[in-house]
This record gives sequence, C-alpha cells and structure tokens, in this order.
Amino acid sequence: MKRRLLDPETPLEDAERGLCEALLSLRSAEEMQAFLHDLCTPAELEALVDRWRVVPYLLDGLSYREIHERTAVSITTIGRVARYLNQGNGGYLAAAARAARRRAATRKART
Repeated sequence: MKRRLLDPETPLEDAERGLCEALLSLRSAEEMQAFLHDLCTPAELEALVDRWRVVPYLLDGLSYREIHERTAVSITTIGRVARYLNQGNGGYLAAAARAARRRAATRKART
C-alpha cells in the first residue's frame, strides 16, 4: 500500500467506493475494457488479467504447476489468487459465478 505524506481530500474508503460505482456504471465489456485501459498501466492490467486467468483453473481443482504450464502465470500469483478464493471477501467467487452464468446464457441463446 502506498504511504502518503499528506492526507488526501477524499478518504480512501470514499474514493474506493467511487471507483466501484464507476465500474458498475459501465454497460458493456467494451466500455469496461476502455476504462481499464485508461485506468491501469499495461503492467497493472496484465497483473489483473493474470489473476483472473487462473480463477477457472483453481475452481476446477488443477494443481498450481498445471495452471502455470497452461497460463504461464507465476506460481506465486496462482497461490495468492487461491488464498483469496478461499479466505478473501468472496469477490472472485461472485464474479466467477456470474461470468459462468452469463457464458451459459449466451451459449443457450445461440442454440
């Protein structure tokens, strides 16, 4: 976490809430992608993508080594994501469940 010498005008919790509301206001994957590309550096975005990339494999019970071989994501990152899947705030699980439902609905609509 960054340490600041000055207190920002907006408390961290309020700024985080504002970011969450901004994310929720976007209406499509394309809008979200544009926002993330504006918000994040390429390295930050790559880190987010790497973390998200390993979630389905962890949920399927693959070993860290197998996930690494399939994704090239570091074992350390895989372990970090696994820890938050098991002991975090439920965000990964909620997002993964909703993404899976959306994919299933899209597939069903195509048939």
